[in-house]
Amino acid sequence: LLLALACFHVTLSLAAQQSINPSAEKAARVIDEEWRTASSKYDAPRAAILDRVTHSNQAGPYSTDWQSLGTVSVPEWYRDAKFGIFIHWGVYSVPAFGSEWYPRNMYTAGSPDNLHQVQTYGPLTKFGYKDFIPMFKADKYDPAAWARLFAKSGAKYVVPVFEHHDGFAMYNSDLSDWTAAKMGPHRDLAGDLAKAVRAEGMHLGASSHRVEHDWFLENGRKQASDLNDPAFAQFYGPAHQRLLVGSDDLARDFTYASDAYLSDWLARSAEIVEKYHPDIMYFDWWIGQPSVRPYLAKFASFYYNQSKQNGQPGVINYKMDAMAEGSGVLDIERGALSEIRELPWQTDTSISNKSWGYIEHDTFKSPEFVVHQLVDIVSKNGNLLMNIGPRSDGTIPDEVQQVLLSVGEWLSINGEAIYGTRPWTVFGEGPTRVHAGAFHDADTDRYTEHDFRFTTKGRTLYAIELGWPQGEEAVVHSVSSEGMGAVKSVRLLGSSAEVPFEQKADGLHLRLPKQSPSKYAAAFRITFK
Repeated sequence: LLLALACFHVTLSLAAQQSINPSAEKAARVIDEEWRTASSKYDAPRAAILDRVTHSNQAGPYSTDWQSLGTVSVPEWYRDAKFGIFIHWGVYSVPAFGSEWYPRNMYTAGSPDNLHQVQTYGPLTKFGYKDFIPMFKADKYDPAAWARLFAKSGAKYVVPVFEHHDGFAMYNSDLSDWTAAKMGPHRDLAGDLAKAVRAEGMHLGASSHRVEHDWFLENGRKQASDLNDPAFAQFYGPAHQRLLVGSDDLARDFTYASDAYLSDWLARSAEIVEKYHPDIMYFDWWIGQPSVRPYLAKFASFYYNQSKQNGQPGVINYKMDAMAEGSGVLDIERGALSEIRELPWQTDTSISNKSWGYIEHDTFKSPEFVVHQLVDIVSKNGNLLMNIGPRSDGTIPDEVQQVLLSVGEWLSINGEAIYGTRPWTVFGEGPTRVHAGAFHDADTDRYTEHDFRFTTKGRTLYAIELGWPQGEEAVVHSVSSEGMGAVKSVRLLGSSAEVPFEQKADGLHLRLPKQSPSKYAAAFRITFK
């Protein structure tokens, strides 16, 4: 498998070289030099961090080759946690229009975001994305209240986006002028949340989308805008042209990225590790590109070595084939798997349906949807990372809070069947199947009373029913008297009474009370003789 992946990436690298013509690369180098000059004031601290990365990677125990990185074990705390909170919060929450991709789309001529921007704020030469920063005040931000809400939701880890594609750092970076600590709120927003999250006993993650910034603002170069002003090159640059070969397939995106930019990305990522010691590092799609991948290996080596040295085993989340299997935890965006995966994995999705960041007039998933998604994912050896988008003032919409609290209420009753569990021999039974792959989480049909998902803890089996039956009986067909051990007892979580049962050739027949003790799904604890 590792050899196949290596060959695949060599092929991609050759294709990348062939797809970028000399004139396009020359233009990219000019643009890159503009950004490089504007960022040169941080050459010394950047070089110091990179020296520490090199020293750590040489000292080991993990080196920068994928074979070494493939020996990393997923820590038990992460496998036990099951449920986390993702946070997309940034300057893009000020216009609160379209999505968190507003900073890109506002420069895309003729797009709804572009039309809204010009009509609301004026020409792009007079008011650009940078001009939203003073409006990003976070004046009602209460990280302790956030952390309490997340703890009540049942989350065991929290992953704020430290920097999104827009290039504005939500943490106190020593490698950029354009940070929340130096502009806008003038506060280390991520750092304050890190302290609050850990005070509530949850694990801290850090999500960096910095590498995508290399091309994210490219459309601003195609028209008259403030993005073409060298005075703002440190923030807006490089803004390279994104090259998609063949189709809109992220595995075939060969956008030019210079060694200088990728070294800066490595230094910024390492800075987050050194300053905040995250238990999880979450990366988005583009780290798997051929030019980025060697720097990703350097970062992974550094991160795992630092985690081991600090006595806190860490996790790197990646997408598609960006990392060799076993060197991190696969993340599937807004999707799921159809079967049990032997290696741990994760789904990231959002409570809001239209955007990851806050926008006006968004719609939201129901608590039932979130609970059912969590149960299905956990039954297949996965975790669920559920995103929220706070407003620019630091408040979390009431609709989002209610969903989180409702999920937490369910977990307070049924968490025994979720936390610390492992998959059974089959993930479940019933007519409803999810669509495997990314961007399919809204495609699953509504679950029925015949849909069960299974988890285990030691010798205990949990059968979680995703719809309460109309009658007084439920049948778990996978726990039949043929080929299974004899059932000793059955209890319904949230109820003190044992559930009467009869184990037959066609399954375990359960005599149920008229009403479930919890909404959305009912969990049965099954013990065997």
